[in-house]
Amino acid sequence: MTAQLLNTLEIEPAGPAHSSVIWMHGLGAGARDFEPIVPELKLPVELGIRFVFPNAPIRPVTINNGMQMRAWYNVLSLDLPRQEDAEGVYASEQAINVLLEREKQRGIPAERIVLAGFSQGGVMALHTGLRYPERLAGILALSCYIPLAARLSNERGSANQATPIFITHGDYDAVIPMRYGQQSVDLLRSLGYAVEWSDYGMGHEVCWEEIRDVAQWLQRVLAKSEK
Repeated sequence: MTAQLLNTLEIEPAGPAHSSVIWMHGLGAGARDFEPIVPELKLPVELGIRFVFPNAPIRPVTINNGMQMRAWYNVLSLDLPRQEDAEGVYASEQAINVLLEREKQRGIPAERIVLAGFSQGGVMALHTGLRYPERLAGILALSCYIPLAARLSNERGSANQATPIFITHGDYDAVIPMRYGQQSVDLLRSLGYAVEWSDYGMGHEVCWEEIRDVAQWLQRVLAKSEK
């Protein structure tokens, strides 16, 4: 069954689009959640970046008493490694792949697309990007972890083995404790990925220093892919 095209909020560059950032929101949020960050990034106009913010499907979430909300997958338990919604993760991977294909159809090659996300959205950026069959410009994962970690070694693709990966986390994150982010970095490094990691004195949120670092990273990876 082919995944449907997700509803998206898009911010077009002032001139022609030369690259894209597909940015997934966290649990219970929506496409507009990270829209205000775009002007704060102060990225060079010449990079021609289109920001694509998709809305996750609405589904019941077990840890929130089955409440219906936007979620990339169901959260069955806070014990992340033991109880995970594999079906939901793979379904969202397919939906994100549709967005990637659409960007390619609009003239943006895979090597000029960054997959990004916060919390659940960062989980999906990692999961999808590491399995995608074409080289991406980068993977940006904020305050998250690698899902279905035991399957990664067998399912990952070779195309993004050398793709820049930037993972960030809050030191005082009570929603997704920082150890999950650190464990994810350790796993990726054990598999030969060159991961950049940065942590900040914050909870499950973003801060100015993090936005500054993300801006510098995006500028670096997209400028590099332009050559």
